[in-house]
Amino acid sequence: MYNPAKASSLADLTVGTTGKISSLELNGLLRRRVLDLGMVPGTQVQCIRRSPAGDPIAFRVRNTTIALRSNDASLIKVYPM
Repeated sequence: MYNPAKASSLADLTVGTTGKISSLELNGLLRRRVLDLGMVPGTQVQCIRRSPAGDPIAFRVRNTTIALRSNDASLIKVYPM
C-alpha cells in the first residue's frame, strides 16, 4: 500500500511523470467537475505539459487531456509512480 507521507500535489508532478490520485481536497462545483472528468481516487494521471508561465498544466487522465490551474491542481493529492 502507499505511504500517506509520500503523497504530494498534482501540481508538483514534473512533465512526463505519472501519479495515482489519493484524495481530492476540492469543494463545490470544481470538485464535481473534476470527479465527472474521471479524476477519482485510484486513477493514474500523467503530467504532459506546462505552459511557459506554469499555469495551466495539462494532464492525461483516462486517455483524455485535461488542463487545470496550478492552484486547483495543488488541491489534488497524488502518489508518484
